[in-house]
Amino acid sequence: MDTGPKGPADGVSSGGDEADQSSAEAVDAGDPDWTGEDVSAGGAPESNEDPKILLFMRPGRDRELMAEALGERFRVDETTDVETLDSTFDCCVFDADEFGRVAGSIQRRRDLAAPVFLPFVLLVGDEAAGPTTGNTWDYVDDVIDLPVRKEALRTRIGNLVERRRTSLRLAARERKLEETVEDLRLKERAMDESPVGITIAEANGSGAGAESGREDNPIVYANDEFEALTGYGSEMFGTDCRFLQGEDTDPETTATLRAAIDEERPVGVDILNYRRNGQKFWNRLTVAPIRDEAGTVTHFVGFQTEITERKIRERRLEVMNRVLSHNLRNKMNLISGYTELLRKEVDDDGTLDSLDVIGDTTDDLMGIATAVQKLDRTLSVPSPAETPIALDDRLIELRSRVGDRYPEAMISLSLPSDDPIETTAVGLMTAIEEAVDNAAKHNDDPEPRVEIRVERESAEWLAVEVTDDGPGIPDHETRVLDHGETSVKHADRLGIWLIYWVVAKAGGELSIDTSSEGTTVRLAVPAHP
Repeated sequence: MDTGPKGPADGVSSGGDEADQSSAEAVDAGDPDWTGEDVSAGGAPESNEDPKILLFMRPGRDRELMAEALGERFRVDETTDVETLDSTFDCCVFDADEFGRVAGSIQRRRDLAAPVFLPFVLLVGDEAAGPTTGNTWDYVDDVIDLPVRKEALRTRIGNLVERRRTSLRLAARERKLEETVEDLRLKERAMDESPVGITIAEANGSGAGAESGREDNPIVYANDEFEALTGYGSEMFGTDCRFLQGEDTDPETTATLRAAIDEERPVGVDILNYRRNGQKFWNRLTVAPIRDEAGTVTHFVGFQTEITERKIRERRLEVMNRVLSHNLRNKMNLISGYTELLRKEVDDDGTLDSLDVIGDTTDDLMGIATAVQKLDRTLSVPSPAETPIALDDRLIELRSRVGDRYPEAMISLSLPSDDPIETTAVGLMTAIEEAVDNAAKHNDDPEPRVEIRVERESAEWLAVEVTDDGPGIPDHETRVLDHGETSVKHADRLGIWLIYWVVAKAGGELSIDTSSEGTTVRLAVPAHP
């Protein structure tokens, strides 16, 4: 078969009656009952809309017949404009005349579509005038001789369109795969460079521990920080992470960890572990299950952070709290008792004054111990509190309680109407009471005035203001809240720090406006941190 383009006289092109009759025979010889739903020999392409055919033929009866035949199955765009080659289509069909005119643009269009397959088809008639180019197949993917049955025409075009649609799907999958691979590489880099230790272990392993009746979750991944933290690296892959445990590791902690893993739920523990060199360290270990698309747990991810310094600090605070609450209190009680005995036996005014100083100092130290205990009790509660409190009811009780302690003080309370404010901010009532108590206690006026005002700033935030008409809080007491304490500049009242830490724990804002006319302490916090 001569595959070169045929002359315009015998092709499917515009012309005289003879050409029109040839075209009619070419496209009408197919099955008259074909409905356009035939899925044989390539079938209908998978798409949200019918494939688009670019029909490059001059206007005339030939193009109309060809468009009618292809239009029963495809969307047909009839054109002679070379610029339409830059549009989106699924197959381009030429007659010999138009092919000779635009052949030079085909390769550029193929390159533009790469790597996706974009088919080009040449229609030629029975009587050829000779090829217009010697390498036609370098430009086209099929040459269809006319006349041709409708069914055969649509099937051959359909096969090429299906090849294109398959190519599109493969290209889309390849792009998706590339994106997935890049996403995985990004996540892997993030894990590799994370400042915390990260391990991934299989959910149902069968390592050495399994032989001794223990459940194993062998490690399959560990990042660089894990190796820097523990001294263990990839050589431990395939073994359970219990190699970090040692003689002093708490069995209750490991039991808690194992129970959570067996129940496939997240867990976080503070556990004493051992490095490769035998050195002990405290590890904040968090473990969470990883599930597949079916919801089955396939792996566990573990995050390890060294908290040795924090644990030492916690133990140090425990000791200091015990010393303040027990040892110091006992010694101060002893000093106070002997001071009273001496006061009864001495009648010298100078000596009595000295004993008063000792007694006052003892009371101050006892107050410091009490304040430290209050700080510890208030701030050691997990945040937020489990049960919300009704702030209005608690403040009414507070006003009565402080009024009993300072009967000369005039304490007023202003609450939002019809708004029983509830809050889970830990220690908020303790902080408010501290502010009210200080306002009443450090006021030398015969009738100290203290006002408590509560307002809801928004649906999520509330503010409490405690205002007094006292002498004002010294600047050095409030300045340390912003700049920190030093040996020279420090706060004498631990109550200021208590209020500050309660507000900070809730994520709120504390402001203190003090002057010669008095002080306003404002606590703005989320109602439910």
